[in-house]
Amino acid sequence: VRGANKNYQVQAIVAEPQGDRVLASASTMELSKKYGWKASRGNIPSAYLAGYLLGLRALCKGIEEAVLDTGLKRLIKGSRASAAMKGALDAGLKVPHGENVFPDEERIRGIHIARYADSLQKMNPELYKKTFSSYLAGGVRPEELPRHFEATKAEIDKSFGRG
Repeated sequence: VRGANKNYQVQAIVAEPQGDRVLASASTMELSKKYGWKASRGNIPSAYLAGYLLGLRALCKGIEEAVLDTGLKRLIKGSRASAAMKGALDAGLKVPHGENVFPDEERIRGIHIARYADSLQKMNPELYKKTFSSYLAGGVRPEELPRHFEATKAEIDKSFGRG
C-alpha cells in the first residue's frame, strides 16, 4: 500500500531474487477513469475502494492470501492503509489483521465527510465551496458521498460479474 495526498496505489507483489513482481494492482486514479469515482482520490472511501478492487483482481488471479506492507510507514488505526486492507478483505482476500485497526463503516462510506459538508454549507457557504471545490468541479456534492461510494462499489462489482 502506497499513498500520497491526491492518489492511492495498492498492489499484490511477490518478492523474487531478480526483483519484485506485481501480480495485481489498483489505484484511486483508476477509480475515476474506469468506475465513475468523482470525489477525492486521497480519502478513506477511495482507499477502501482501491483495496476492494485489488482484492477482486487478486482473487481472479488465484491469489487468496496476502500480507500488508506499508513500507516505512506504520499502520495507524483508521488510516487510508487500513481502509484499503478492509476493502481487500471485504472482496474476499485473506490478510492477517486485528479487528480494531479499521476505520468504522461511517468513515469508510464517507458519511463523516457528508455530515461535515452539510454542516459547513449551512454555516459558511463560501468556505464550503472552497473546501469542497474539487468535489463540486467533479460533479459530486460531498453530501452525496455515501451514495456515490455505493454506486462506485456497485460498478466495480458489476465489472467482475458480482451483484
